[in-house]
Amino acid sequence: MVPALDLSTPSTLRIRLRWAAIMHGHIDTDLAISGGVHSATDVLKCMMVGAKVAMMASAILRHGPGHVRKVLTDLETWMQVHDYDSIQLMQGSMSRRACAEPAAWERANYMKVLRSYALRGG
Repeated sequence: MVPALDLSTPSTLRIRLRWAAIMHGHIDTDLAISGGVHSATDVLKCMMVGAKVAMMASAILRHGPGHVRKVLTDLETWMQVHDYDSIQLMQGSMSRRACAEPAAWERANYMKVLRSYALRGG
């Protein structure tokens, strides 16, 4: 047995976002997302699906502690451009519960995943 540390990548975030979006508002607890959070965009996605916390240990280990300041600056800039005064205003806005037709939300997410697949090889 050899100890090894495998850091997350942004691609690991997708499944976490999906399940947080499904659970938001249906369970009586705060949600935290860990694994795959590497940028301000990732933090925004976490908040919009309903998370209260976005953990980004792998990004900090990969880029150093100064990365936190960059993420916060990018987050603040995005919020100003899009007229958000607080994180609370966006939390859950992209969750399944926030959708008027949840079945359409499921189909749209499925179609987006299919379109994201790129054929490999010839």
